[in-house]
Amino acid sequence: MALFDYSIQGTSGHARAGRFQTAHGEFTTPLFMPVGTHATVKGITVDDLHRLDAQVVLANTYHLYMRPGADVVAEAGGVQDFMGYDGPMLTDSGGFQLFSLGHLMKTDEGGVAFRADDYDGSKHYWTPEQNMAIQEQLGADIIMQLDQCVGYPATRQQVEASTRLSWQWAERCLAAHKRADQALFGIVQGGMHRDLRLRSSQELQRIERESLAAGGRRFDGFGIGGYSVGEDHAVMFETLGETARSLPEDRPRYLMGVGNPTTLVKAVAEGVDMFDCVLPTRTGRMGTAFSSTGRMNLRNAKYARDFGPLDPACSCRTCTGYSRAYLRHLVKQNEMLGGMLLSYHNLHFLIDLMARARQAVLADAYGEFLAEWMAGPGAIDY
Repeated sequence: MALFDYSIQGTSGHARAGRFQTAHGEFTTPLFMPVGTHATVKGITVDDLHRLDAQVVLANTYHLYMRPGADVVAEAGGVQDFMGYDGPMLTDSGGFQLFSLGHLMKTDEGGVAFRADDYDGSKHYWTPEQNMAIQEQLGADIIMQLDQCVGYPATRQQVEASTRLSWQWAERCLAAHKRADQALFGIVQGGMHRDLRLRSSQELQRIERESLAAGGRRFDGFGIGGYSVGEDHAVMFETLGETARSLPEDRPRYLMGVGNPTTLVKAVAEGVDMFDCVLPTRTGRMGTAFSSTGRMNLRNAKYARDFGPLDPACSCRTCTGYSRAYLRHLVKQNEMLGGMLLSYHNLHFLIDLMARARQAVLADAYGEFLAEWMAGPGAIDY
């Protein structure tokens, strides 16, 4: 396969199984990507990532820009060499993190000004071009355009403004991005408004056509942003499917920042290929586990003398090596090992779930897979 080719290997309804080629190897979809914000997945070693068959790992541009600095990462040889990981990686542009700064962030047509109060209080201004230069220094295989996200609820006027600004920045990012060994994904915005999301998709494809006509590049995939920002996931699904399917069939579709199991299974049915979220490691550190019987809170007293495996249906090292009673003991004592073991299990659970989803697509049996999941206790994942 040529670099950044996305090959569809099977479909089942709207669900897809594909393969994408990067400079650090290929990955297959559907897939869940662990989030390593600071060039580390919390509580998970690089060896663990290989055991988990993580395929793609995320890092975050804003946080690496602030510490240790994009220049330091570049001097190390890029984010993979910096963290000692040899697989494909993706960097988020940092747009969502800037959105999270709230009143400390202000956007205009030129870019975004922000004060990094979560670090040293320093003031910065990013243009789309500067953001591309930073991500080129970081050197991930896939980078994301700089976009603007608004929370939910928001007025239509606010959503329209952020959506327009995002596709204008997408055009500038596409023109500025030069590294031939990096894929660039555009990002669809539009809040919960169907017409704005479809317009955003259309504008990204217009920008791509004009770039190609002028001898420039195309987008190598597309993120679907602006969801999981305060709305119920039922609201997201009112527009997600049409949004995903409005994008080119020959490129990956990446639903950003979503990670509970049932949402992943349902989103694959709508034509989404890629997912990421901090949820599996964050909830693991809090003492919570995904399981085939639903979400489990290991702080619950009912597990104090339960010497069975965490999830009898799971083959990960946490489930085959440790009892519920011991895991509860670790969690109650705030031992770091408890969070590490539960984070490992949660990542395994989502990665394995997407591997099984892929097999169902390849067998053209995704409808049955979805129905079986929704009828089972594992679907109660909140």
